[in-house]
Amino acid sequence: MPDSEVRCAQCGGALRPDEGQIFLVCPFCGSTVYLDKSQVVLHWSLTPTLDEPQARAALARWMAGNETVKDLDRKSQLTGVEFHYFPLWLLKVKDGPGERAILAPAAATSVTALRELALPAGDLVRYEVSIEGQSIPPSIPLETVLRWQAQVGTPADQIREAALVHLPLFTFKYDYRGHVYTAVVEAASGRVLANLYPAKAEAPYRTVALATAFVFVCLASFPIAGGAFGTPGGVDLGLWICLAGGVVAGAAAFAAAAWVASRV
Repeated sequence: MPDSEVRCAQCGGALRPDEGQIFLVCPFCGSTVYLDKSQVVLHWSLTPTLDEPQARAALARWMAGNETVKDLDRKSQLTGVEFHYFPLWLLKVKDGPGERAILAPAAATSVTALRELALPAGDLVRYEVSIEGQSIPPSIPLETVLRWQAQVGTPADQIREAALVHLPLFTFKYDYRGHVYTAVVEAASGRVLANLYPAKAEAPYRTVALATAFVFVCLASFPIAGGAFGTPGGVDLGLWICLAGGVVAGAAAFAAAAWVASRV
């Protein structure tokens, strides 16, 4: 990139990077910038608020929650943990009178759920050179991301601003029944992200729901049948059978659901 084209994204001051240098601090305004192949963009990071024990605790709470199989926190075994700053492209897109933010990975990752994060502008701080040793360098150019966005309906003329953000992440590997899974704990908010994980099986819950619905439909047919046959008091008898059977069926359905919840 010629010197005449290397300008600070904040103040427009001329930057003179050394050969191969991609992270710079503007000598005029102090902004940190990243030299992408297509342009110079502001460079931010998030300050971690969780250490490794706190990240492990956040992961354990997620494992014990409603998304995963029962007792995943006790039945799985952690096999590894890494801390690093992962790069994301932050695009601010025109949205009516305002704007919305789009996140896209700036390096290869198996956890694409990172794009679901929300990054409040007030939490972003200037990228410090001191964390460069823990930072993963970007490998996906901004130009490539802009092409992807255009393909999904966000043309380049709607993108008001682009920046590079390094996110503090704890990446955990854990083993469950012979399969290794990956979960990421975002160290600024404690949010857990994972694409593939041992999720709760839905079939038992659906079976209980369908069986309960079938029983109640059958019970509802008793008053109708009593009226259809014209038997004196048939409708009243059908209603009593429906009510009594509904109480019994409701208790049975609740017990079945509780049993499934305790096992799945």
